Amino acid sequence: MTRTAYSRGVHAHAPAPYALELLDVVKRHGHGDAAVTALDRVTMRIPRATFTAVMGPSGSGKSTLLHCAAGLDRPTSGSVVLDGRDLKGMDETALTRLRRERMGFVFQSFNLVPTLTVAQNVTLPLEFAGRRADQRQVRALLTRLGLGHRIDHRPAELSGGQQQRVAIARALLSQPAVLFADEPTGALDTQAARDVLDILREAVTLSGQTIVMVTHDPVAASYADTVVFFADGRIVDSMARPHAGAVAARMAQLSAPAAADARPVPQDGGVR
Repeated sequence: MTRTAYSRGVHAHAPAPYALELLDVVKRHGHGDAAVTALDRVTMRIPRATFTAVMGPSGSGKSTLLHCAAGLDRPTSGSVVLDGRDLKGMDETALTRLRRERMGFVFQSFNLVPTLTVAQNVTLPLEFAGRRADQRQVRALLTRLGLGHRIDHRPAELSGGQQQRVAIARALLSQPAVLFADEPTGALDTQAARDVLDILREAVTLSGQTIVMVTHDPVAASYADTVVFFADGRIVDSMARPHAGAVAARMAQLSAPAAADARPVPQDGGVR
């Protein structure tokens, strides 16, 4: 049994304290005969203090999953529940507030403001939310991430790995219910990528953070507790305690023509 339960079409109430639930989520683009189903009745439940990697071939639905889970896009049907709050029915103002207060985001492109210092970039989301940052907490977090000596520097004075660590600090400062990471190591060299993945792993192990990461890299996925594999908008497999070699082999199968025959996870949620 894996730490994260996955299935399709299951609506039963889950007693475990999940940080994120997608319940029978469908996402279609377009209408009529031209409609494309990006997510096909996806149900996944992610417990708190776990690290989940989402992988799949291009066009498999993994980015759409991330956008729907984070409230950046609305499902055609089904429900997304984050930290016990159902996103269905929330207007844009409520969603924006929820994203500011209960979600963290780390992207491949860093998204730092070039005119602001490291400390100012890290505290910017809190300022937008009308909250005052504890400067001692900011300095302690940056020091833990190896950036204590860079606190007054601007992004152009940092390496790519350092900029990504600033982005992680910004995401972690508000202690979000879920940190969403979209290809966070895609623009980094090998050593910088390992440093970033070590930080994400420690955020789960030491701080009880919940992380959902979309990645194409089997090595990055090996840092997770569980890898969920997507194909054609469906969950087709999952792997607990992943090893990079096994992840790469499964991805090769999904990317081959035979992947069209991939079967979704059984409706009882079991992963065998």
